[in-house]
Amino acid sequence: MMLLAVVGPGIITGNVDNDATGITGYALAGSQFGYELLWLLIVTAICLVAIQSMVARMGTVTGKGLSDLIRERFGIAPTLWVMIFLFFANAATTVAEFAGVGGAAQLLFGDVARYAAIPVAALLVWFLVLRGSFRVVERVLLLLTLVYLGYIVSAFLAHPKWSDVIHHTVVPTIHFTPSFILIFITIIGTTITPWMAFFQQSNVADKGLHPDDLKYERVDTVAGILMLNVVAFFIIVATGATIYAAHVTVNPSDPSAFSKIALALKPLAGQYAEQLFAIGLLNASLMAASVLPLSTTYAITEAFGLERGIDKSFREAPAFLTIYTATIVVGAGIAMFPGAPLVLITNLPNIINGMLLPLLLPLLILLANDKRIMGRYANSPLFNVFSGAVMVFLTAVTLAFLASIFVPGLFGGR
Repeated sequence: MMLLAVVGPGIITGNVDNDATGITGYALAGSQFGYELLWLLIVTAICLVAIQSMVARMGTVTGKGLSDLIRERFGIAPTLWVMIFLFFANAATTVAEFAGVGGAAQLLFGDVARYAAIPVAALLVWFLVLRGSFRVVERVLLLLTLVYLGYIVSAFLAHPKWSDVIHHTVVPTIHFTPSFILIFITIIGTTITPWMAFFQQSNVADKGLHPDDLKYERVDTVAGILMLNVVAFFIIVATGATIYAAHVTVNPSDPSAFSKIALALKPLAGQYAEQLFAIGLLNASLMAASVLPLSTTYAITEAFGLERGIDKSFREAPAFLTIYTATIVVGAGIAMFPGAPLVLITNLPNIINGMLLPLLLPLLILLANDKRIMGRYANSPLFNVFSGAVMVFLTAVTLAFLASIFVPGLFGGR
């Protein structure tokens, strides 16, 4: 019973991360490189365990959010920079979520439907979070993530060569080409995002967990990570066994890219593959569009000690309501630009998040090692080796990606 009382923050964080950017990132990996990047999911799962375990522990021990701890430990100037980076990364992801709404509407009702669906979705999200019962909506959206089971069924029905799937899951494949490195950092950026650290720690702190609950919160954290990676695994397998195997080219800047990605569900849904994919994409986009702006707003107002809360009036919390509303309006507005490449927009935040991770991780490690904050729950020497290795890996990937941009011929063609 104690476990049931504690679980939630980790599982919700993991499921929300399977948003429009996640579906798009994993689908692009499978459609462009088949099963070759499956092994990276094991690596990202290990990295996630290191990062999310630290924030869950800090939230449980201190009862404070990550923004609060960064301000108290490092001061206003570093906190300001972190919040600026977080805002732009999350704003880009919010644009991507509304682009996902637009893409789903196009698949279901035609090209013009996005211009009606996006503003309706923005208004719906704003109203339900600030004026409705967001917790009820959140539970319904989590239930609808069962749509993702379609990828698992479709992966089996596509009859992939399981020996190849297993081989690429345990044996790393690396190509030193710009396109491979781009998808490589895309998977890292969609699986491990800065907002997840802020969101889970705030959730843990708000739930009022205590150090005695740590063992249960670890289970919650690992369960969320496993759920995230199982869905990612089967999206890659399903797209690899269908789109990649059929030599269908998926270009993120192509307006029909979502239609091509939907082909991965054809073994399950047949002629209704597009509709099933659209429903899953719409659900994922709405859930993340509800959570991400809220997480961003809480982080920023918490960082600077401003009044916050979804039950507050504008007079009581003007900064909170202004930031939240502006994030939604700007996100929806950009996603409505005529002719905007929706898949490209949906994938772009994955790249941004992948590059921001090495900037955030050193702060997390320093906080988790501060005995004035964590006491006897500070990182152990072994955990520091573990988290340090994760930081080195993420930094190396980011530097390789930046090198591929600024020195175009460094990694050859393709």
